[in-house]
Amino acid sequence: MTATIQCRYSLDEYRVIADTSEEKCEYHDGEIIAMTGGTVKHSRLSRNMLNLLDSKLQNTSFEAINNDLRLWIPDYRRGVYPDAMVFDGALQFNGDREDEVLNPLLIVEVLSPSTEEYDRTDKFRMYRSIPSFCEYLLIRQNKIFVERYSKQAQIWTYSDFDGLEQSILLDSLNIELAIAEIYRGLEF
Repeated sequence: MTATIQCRYSLDEYRVIADTSEEKCEYHDGEIIAMTGGTVKHSRLSRNMLNLLDSKLQNTSFEAINNDLRLWIPDYRRGVYPDAMVFDGALQFNGDREDEVLNPLLIVEVLSPSTEEYDRTDKFRMYRSIPSFCEYLLIRQNKIFVERYSKQAQIWTYSDFDGLEQSILLDSLNIELAIAEIYRGLEF
C-alpha cells in the first residue's frame, strides 16, 4: 500500500507562494491548486468578453476586471481567478490585500473540459455566498452556447443562448451583449 502525503498550507503561506510563483495558483481552504494553461479559444473568448464589457461600461460606475485579480470567498476560504468580473463603484479588498477582491456583481467563466463541472456546481455554490454577486455567465468554447444565471429577489433564474443573432440582457449592468461579439474571431 502506498501512502500519499497531503500538504496543507496556511493562507499566509499560500500568499507567499502565490506572490512569488510564475504560475497562477488558487487557494482552496488549505490546498494550493495550480492553474493549467488555456486554449486559444479560451483566451479569445476571455479577451472578447473583457473588451465587450469594458466598451459597454464606459462612462458608468461599473468596472470590468480580467483574471489577474483574485476573488476571495470568505465563507469557503477560497481564492480563485474568474475569467472576468464586473464591480459597481469601488472595489472592496480583503483587508489590506490589493490583490484580493470581495464584491463582484457579475462573474464570467469560460468553460474548459477539466473545470466545467466544478464551474457549474461547487464553484457556483461558493460564488452565491458573495452578497454582491447577482449574475453569472458560463461560456462554452467548443460551440456557441452561453448560459446566464441571474438573481432577483433571492431567486436564481436560468437562460441560455445558442445563436449568433441573439443578445443577452445583463440586468445587473443594464447592458446588452451580442452573442456574435462574444464569439468574434472563433470558428467551429
